[in-house]
Amino acid sequence: MSVGLLALLDDVAFLVRSAAASLDDVAAQAARAGTKAAGVVIDDAAVTPRYVVGFAAERELPIVGKIALGSLRNKLLFLLPGALALGAFAPWAITPLLMLGGAYLCYEGAEKVYEAVFPHRAHADEEGSEADAGHDTALEERRVAGAVKTDFILSAEIMAITLAALPEGSVWMKAAVLTIVGIGITVAVYGAVALIVKADDAGMALAGSRAGPPFGGLIRRIGRGVVKGMPVLLKLLAIVGTAAMVWVGGGILLHGLEEYGLSGPAHAAHDAAASLGARVPPVRGVVEWLVTAVASGLVGLLVGGVLIPVASVASRLLGGGGKTPAEKIPAEKTPVEKRPAQTGA
Repeated sequence: MSVGLLALLDDVAFLVRSAAASLDDVAAQAARAGTKAAGVVIDDAAVTPRYVVGFAAERELPIVGKIALGSLRNKLLFLLPGALALGAFAPWAITPLLMLGGAYLCYEGAEKVYEAVFPHRAHADEEGSEADAGHDTALEERRVAGAVKTDFILSAEIMAITLAALPEGSVWMKAAVLTIVGIGITVAVYGAVALIVKADDAGMALAGSRAGPPFGGLIRRIGRGVVKGMPVLLKLLAIVGTAAMVWVGGGILLHGLEEYGLSGPAHAAHDAAASLGARVPPVRGVVEWLVTAVASGLVGLLVGGVLIPVASVASRLLGGGGKTPAEKIPAEKTPVEKRPAQTGA
């Protein structure tokens, strides 16, 4: 009896160790796969704050929450099963779909650069029509729906990149990794978005603090610094988000071409990165990453630039009036601009 019990305990211990090893493997794979999608994540965080522009302060977090729930629904109910089905029945389709998504990212990034260089009056018209959104429930629902649709594209790219980064394994292992990456990225992105959209409120509260010496003055200066710094942060986020779009999209296209035997562009970028990195050994890794990102970004801008007129013609043919996506999105405003009466706190 005691021997049987010891054998059973030994079996249980073995199962526990195996389960723990599997969980460690899932976590490690999720971390590695998640880093592959970092560029898309940055863009997701940079794009989302514009959807709460113009609404009353008390509606900002609920709107972000609705978008986050929509993002989770996109990832877990639609994209995860689709990714698993692709991996099981049509793995050959993963690379073409990745390249299609990469081309879309290149187009979006190049279109933003084009808009920055050649701004259109359509922005002013859109801005004027939605500047006083306030408590408009219908507009709120439209904004949330638009944000969730945009998120679907970015989430699809995140899940595809994650799936492509996974080694061969069981469907349950892949499902676990995709679930962890999907939930983790959603929490990280929309947690950061919530902090960004409420940072100006926190700054104005600090600027209006009635705390006395010795820290009252410092608290008020910090608050004023936050309020003044938010426009700069949002502009920086927009720039980083656009850069992430073109370098991630370009990188995806380079790797995709390499898989189809067109390895010249990818090898040229790799050789340039290795050559320049070898000249500065102390920061070799950083230099190689920067050169690779720049090369990928140039490819992304080139492909996106070619796609801009193609998309414009397609939009006209489909009855879109010739407007590109960026023309239909309201111009970004800073948190201070959305509630000007509070800036004197």
